[in-house]
Amino acid sequence: MAGIYIHIPYCKKLCFYCDFYHIVSQDDNAAFIDALLKETFLKKDYLGGETVSTIYLGGGTPSVFTVKELESILNQIYLNYNVTADCEITIELNPDDIRPEYLAGLKNLKINRISLGIQSWRDSDLKMLNRRHDSSQAEYALKEILKTGFENVTIDLIYGIPGMSLKEWESNLDFSFSFGIKHLSAYHLTFEKGTVFGKMLEQGTISEIDENESAAQFNLLIQKAESAGFIHYEISNFGKPGYFSIHNSNYWKQVKYLGLGPSAHSFNGYSRQWNVRNLKGYIKAVNSGKQYFESEELDTRTRFNEYMMTSLRTMWGIDLEYVEKMFEKEGYDYVMNLSGKFKNYGLMKQEKNSLILTNQGKLISDNIISEFIMPGDE
Repeated sequence: MAGIYIHIPYCKKLCFYCDFYHIVSQDDNAAFIDALLKETFLKKDYLGGETVSTIYLGGGTPSVFTVKELESILNQIYLNYNVTADCEITIELNPDDIRPEYLAGLKNLKINRISLGIQSWRDSDLKMLNRRHDSSQAEYALKEILKTGFENVTIDLIYGIPGMSLKEWESNLDFSFSFGIKHLSAYHLTFEKGTVFGKMLEQGTISEIDENESAAQFNLLIQKAESAGFIHYEISNFGKPGYFSIHNSNYWKQVKYLGLGPSAHSFNGYSRQWNVRNLKGYIKAVNSGKQYFESEELDTRTRFNEYMMTSLRTMWGIDLEYVEKMFEKEGYDYVMNLSGKFKNYGLMKQEKNSLILTNQGKLISDNIISEFIMPGDE
């Protein structure tokens, strides 16, 4: 099984926190789709004939495209790849793009999973983040999606927003769960270099929230989600049984995937590729037959480190049998020796043949994961 990710880079407005590749324009809309269709054909052998079980339309904002444009992209995938009949097909939507006829069109395309970028139900937060929708549009959008018959629906929320209290974060969560959604992705606000917020942080015009408040919001998230029947299956992801994101879970489980579009990444088990992070450069290179991506072969140490980075974020943790099989005694001993102190401090636990972070460990997951990274030769 394998997955396909399509990166649609267009946005109508720049969110202040976003560091994904995007452009606030649609000037090259038709030219981009032509190049994307061509790349879809050019890369048809990348997955080595693996059956495609997930397709993910991300961005950017895929919902700036019409149903007809999305249909042309999906048809090209069906034409060139062996797609399963029950393929999980996800599209990311912005609340202010939602119309009943648009949703009906998506359903006719056999899109069966919706990811709605709400981020917050508070208008003051949305304004600070420079989102292009307000809370009333978000509520309308979610209700329409559910009314259209989409059952596999996830929403995105952001916590750690300056000025948002613990009580207000709790209200965000309670209101989200009141709709009967099946999945929640909740991310702590980060101030990445090159973003508007990153520059504001450097200039001192905005500050990150206190660590204690950050921890309190994360703990509340876990508590409220689990009380609502969700399983915390990845640091930032919560799903009802049977509604985990298969596509994202496959990333964390080292399943092959193909990335199409500017800045998209691909992985086939032993090498990684990443497309040029420039729309015009991407279009020009694809059309002229020039190289539009870079690649690297993954040595054993790199594959080990990638497995540590992904597995420790999930409820499945580090599979010790897998480590011993793939990375032999050296990798197994390395993991077991490191895990001792984290188990002693209550940050990690061993369940049968898996090492898993506890809730306390999840609070400092980045620090713990960094310690499991095997250093290179000096």
